[in-house]
Amino acid sequence: MKSEARVVVIGGGVVGASVLYHLTRAGWKDALLIERGELTCGSTWHAAGGMHTLNGDPNVARLQQYTINLYKELEKISGQSCGLHMPGGIMLAGTRERFDWLKMAQARGRYLGMELELISADEAARVFPIIDKRHFVGALLDPIEGHVDPYGVAHAYAKAAQIGGAQVVRHTRVLDLKARRDGSWDVITEGGKVHAEHVVNAGGLWAREVGRMVGLELPILAMQHQYLITEDIPALKGQKELLTCIDFEGEIYTRQERGGVLLGTYEPAGVPWSPLQTPWDFTQSLLPEDLDRIAPSLEVGFQHFPALGEAGIRKVVNGPFTFAPDGNPLVGPVPGLRNFWVACGVMAGFSQGGGVGLALSQWMVEGDPGADIWGMDVARYGDWATLVYTNAKVRENYSRRFRIRFPNEELTAARPLRTTPVYERLQAEHAVFGDYCGLEQALWFAPSAAEATEDITFHRSNAHPHVAAECQAVREAVGLLEISNYGKFEVSGPGTEQWLSYVMANRVPKAGRIALTPMLNERGKLIGDFTLCRLAAEHVFLICTYAAQEYYRRWFDRHAPPPGVTVRPCAMQYVGLSVAGPRSRALLQSVVREDLSSAAFPFLSFRRLDVGMIPALVGRISFTGDLGYEIWVTTEYQRALYDLLMGAGAEQGLKLFGGRALNSLRIEKSFGTWAREYRPIYGPYEAGLGRFVDLKKGEFVGRAAALEERDSGGALRLVTFTVDASDADASGDEPVWHDGKVVGWVTSGAYGHSVRQSLALGYIPAALARETSGFEIEIIGERRKALRQPAAVFDPDGGRMRA
Repeated sequence: MKSEARVVVIGGGVVGASVLYHLTRAGWKDALLIERGELTCGSTWHAAGGMHTLNGDPNVARLQQYTINLYKELEKISGQSCGLHMPGGIMLAGTRERFDWLKMAQARGRYLGMELELISADEAARVFPIIDKRHFVGALLDPIEGHVDPYGVAHAYAKAAQIGGAQVVRHTRVLDLKARRDGSWDVITEGGKVHAEHVVNAGGLWAREVGRMVGLELPILAMQHQYLITEDIPALKGQKELLTCIDFEGEIYTRQERGGVLLGTYEPAGVPWSPLQTPWDFTQSLLPEDLDRIAPSLEVGFQHFPALGEAGIRKVVNGPFTFAPDGNPLVGPVPGLRNFWVACGVMAGFSQGGGVGLALSQWMVEGDPGADIWGMDVARYGDWATLVYTNAKVRENYSRRFRIRFPNEELTAARPLRTTPVYERLQAEHAVFGDYCGLEQALWFAPSAAEATEDITFHRSNAHPHVAAECQAVREAVGLLEISNYGKFEVSGPGTEQWLSYVMANRVPKAGRIALTPMLNERGKLIGDFTLCRLAAEHVFLICTYAAQEYYRRWFDRHAPPPGVTVRPCAMQYVGLSVAGPRSRALLQSVVREDLSSAAFPFLSFRRLDVGMIPALVGRISFTGDLGYEIWVTTEYQRALYDLLMGAGAEQGLKLFGGRALNSLRIEKSFGTWAREYRPIYGPYEAGLGRFVDLKKGEFVGRAAALEERDSGGALRLVTFTVDASDADASGDEPVWHDGKVVGWVTSGAYGHSVRQSLALGYIPAALARETSGFEIEIIGERRKALRQPAAVFDPDGGRMRA
């Protein structure tokens, strides 16, 4: 084993081998993979090997498409068979709700170029003859599904990497990792020490232990997973290979295995494996079978697939594999650790392993993953994702692997975990809460405790009229919203303005003022949108998306400020309340000594003010698009602020409102938000943020690319639609049609209660951005007429915000 390498990849499963191959393909040939046993000896060797293209996140689905398309190329390069079987796949729906979900999945697939076909139960029985069609209402066919040989795939990646110049070392355990001052690493192994510029933790079952070597507690947990292989089934003899199958109601997946069938299940009573520490001596081992635990699922399976009941069981496999709390991988550079990367928690390794390897290698070599992989980014989790939290969420996710997640559904595991001081106050007002990064946030308010439950649905729910009343209060009087669920940073010290001017696209405002700004990467794509609130010459308060706070912290570390400038994350040190609506000024003026008139405190002002006897930071801005103020206080003052505003607001008609109403109000104003409208695949001019990019101020990150986009116009445009919808609205990822062709996609949707119209924001080709008619948006399988609006449908000139 060599003593120096540009990069050491720890772990020889399918993910580690993929990362190694993609690094060599990207030009980093001085790469070393270290595996404690044989290749595949963690979770890879006992995996079922299934692969599919569909994913709830279209950006992850694109990487899954890449993975599946890679296998034939990989075989040619390596000379190693991947055992590729591509019979196609079928997803079975046993309920109307599930069939609606399949319609939506088919719709998402349209703008990803997938050729998915909805079929009846009769047609499903014809193409998949072992089912009892009485249990199903329809199905979705996908021609690009199948399975591979796990051993063959991992070795094909490894051989291709070795051909590219990489080295693979087996039977050598990594014992420790030591960081050097220059950001490089000493990798301490049983076979000696390797000095590496970069380290990739692709440890699979042992990724958590590898993370602990550098003081990191990764949010991953292994679950026991069982499948069985039947004896030969007579009905399959001499027939074309059976389609792969997912039976959602049975929570079962199947594929053909020689003359029999492999059947696996994600049972509701999932059992974690080795929840505290993975034993190092666990190699190519299996766990004791426990068919009693999956007996209810098997019983349903034998009802739905009668032919299986006629065959004996040849083999039972019970093996562990790892999940993150949301079921997506953990990929990318770890915030706060130089040159330390992760690629773990990839439970769908044969669907996602190639895409993970591609994205991570590009990130390491080019400084950017080359795709929007926010759904897999390790930075989406903060310190709230503890071991016990992860255990609860992974178990929940595992039990729901094949269940519908409705757009308005809030899951219950590990809640409540994080609450703000006014949580009990809002609870007493019958708030219905949602979970956001482990933090409880009010979604809407019910008239009584008995009604404070939302019916989950693809259609408008029982919350609809109550959200309408909240929107009406904001537009006609005044509403109060808790806004603690934002990320915040304090930037201070000499050089603050110069540094912020370099990392942000807009000019830093003068003291006492607010500026809105995108943050761009070197390719000129949107990686954040910020509110810059300048308190003093050398003190700026940043407000951003809370879910991305670690993501931003990592970016700020990469573009480190000069000595003397401090960047302090302070999300939960400052909590807030917002008042918005035409009477919000009168309400706030009644508890503030300073003059809040437009002349004295104009739009986009920001100052320290005493609100009653509470010291606060107050900005004249509101995401509702109405006259409004954001009031930030340190945590110990929030209850007093809430009580003061609620008392003073009674005579102004004050009403509490939540996140659902805010979403409706901001879409009425065509306001985008991070992770929906603003993502790293869009440029600022495409997203309608060009007015917040100051190309005259001097150099900043992404300036050259932004200038090029301004001059070219960009390929896409973010536009607003009114939609001819009845009882269901767009929620995101629906295809946009024009003249009978899919041309774009929806990023956000809601019913606009103030304008009494169903609304959607979405991207279409720039060449179509002048068209107003001919558009349709597909909602639950129905193409609904849509009209592109030239401006926001509510207060397009912004007069109410500036009143």
